[in-house]
Amino acid sequence: MGCERYREALSARLDGEPDGVEDVDAHLAGCAGCTEWFTRAGALAGLTARAAEPGPAPSVDLDAILDAVPPRRLPILGNVLRVALGLLGTAQVFLGMLQIANGGTIDPQVTGEHGATPGHLWHESAAWNVALGAGFVFVAVRRTRPTGLVPTLTAFVGVLALLSANDLLLGRVDVERLVTHGSILAGYLIVVALTRPVFNQGDPPSGRGTDRTRLRAILDGAEPVLPAPRPRLRVVPPQASARSDYREAA
Repeated sequence: MGCERYREALSARLDGEPDGVEDVDAHLAGCAGCTEWFTRAGALAGLTARAAEPGPAPSVDLDAILDAVPPRRLPILGNVLRVALGLLGTAQVFLGMLQIANGGTIDPQVTGEHGATPGHLWHESAAWNVALGAGFVFVAVRRTRPTGLVPTLTAFVGVLALLSANDLLLGRVDVERLVTHGSILAGYLIVVALTRPVFNQGDPPSGRGTDRTRLRAILDGAEPVLPAPRPRLRVVPPQASARSDYREAA
């Protein structure tokens, strides 16, 4: 039991505290077990102290970092596509308004097979043209990806292409009439192209809001924020810890 008392005193000495025992050095000189224990405990305490010490803050050259960042290039192709889409949308709206103005020349007394006059069917087609044109202009003005319009436009353009091909084969439509659908097809292709992130300027960059490691720079004259020191490790024999717990319980 004597070695345990001396080892407690030696552990306190490693922590910079008074050992409270007078003949510690004499016992350490004559006890090989305590000498070996003190050597290993001292090495462990040294490793812990070195690990807890903060290292020097690295110097960061902000000018060099900013110079290394490539300048952001404006998506010229994306701007060209948006301008083209705006022009197509304006033309489509104009075409729809022209259809509405010319709808009055159709005889309103003629009723089709499904209870709709040719004038009403003409107005339905004009409404679609105006709606598509307004949608194209809206996408051209906005700077976000038009992903919400793609399903509707895909269905409309697909069905229109099939019906137009069928009517052309049956001789129900002239080629000149089908040419007017070219603006719809061109606008649809531009909308699909603008859904690509490379043409987008308004969405937040990828990864924003995620927990990522970020670069911290220390400016000239600013005090570096050092981490809090770790608590020092004190080596205590297991018998001494058990005896201390017994005393507290008593």
